[in-house]
Amino acid sequence: MPGRLEGKVAVVTGSGSGIGQAIAERLAAEGANLVIDYRNHVEQAQGTQQKIAAAGGKSILVQADVSVIADGQNLIEQAWQQLGSCDILVNNAGVEKAADFIDVTEADYDTVLDVNLKGAFFLTQAFVRKLVAAKKPGRIINISSVHEDMVFPHFSTYCASKGGIRMLMRDLAVELGPLGITVNNIAPGAINTPINTSLLENKPKLDALLANIPLGRLGKPEEVAGVAAFLASEDGAYVTGSTYFIDGGLIRNYHEQ
Repeated sequence: MPGRLEGKVAVVTGSGSGIGQAIAERLAAEGANLVIDYRNHVEQAQGTQQKIAAAGGKSILVQADVSVIADGQNLIEQAWQQLGSCDILVNNAGVEKAADFIDVTEADYDTVLDVNLKGAFFLTQAFVRKLVAAKKPGRIINISSVHEDMVFPHFSTYCASKGGIRMLMRDLAVELGPLGITVNNIAPGAINTPINTSLLENKPKLDALLANIPLGRLGKPEEVAGVAAFLASEDGAYVTGSTYFIDGGLIRNYHEQ
């Protein structure tokens, strides 16, 4: 039985580890051909590619720093040149930097906003331009965060970037809808990924967080990937302009310690 994404081509940024890797693997399992993007760690991207190949899927590796507009344009161009199309874009690459607001530097602000907001903005633009030229529909999925809506003291730059992604998604859903292009966000809460290693090793801090999560556990990257597969498939064809929170109920029960 063919997968829901048979014949489709997907670009997943930051797909060498964590949520991005899980999404790339799931979309491939659903039949899509994948463009695996990495910035620095080619060995991680190769690991993703090996897992996809072992499951019978096809993928290519492309190095791209999404904060560099030309890199993003090349990422989309390689999808078309090497795989013949680009139907699905998952803006997953992201960074965060902790700092009290009064201590945030311009360099830190630029680093976070350039990757999380500017990068996603112009990569999406490159993706849409090619779709318009080919008169094709498409799917845009942004991996946002519960912090597109929920406060996160000492992470003002991250919150600003994710709040921007929320509004950009809503705006583009309306502007691009007539072109057959859907735009949605997935907003993970606390997910068990390498980026959260220090949290997992700090039992008091982890216990305090789990007390705020009604389901009482961290999420799994595969659970985020399942929603991405839904939004990328025909099952999600009538969904646009929405944020899907995957947070075990955290956003409804959050309070500062």
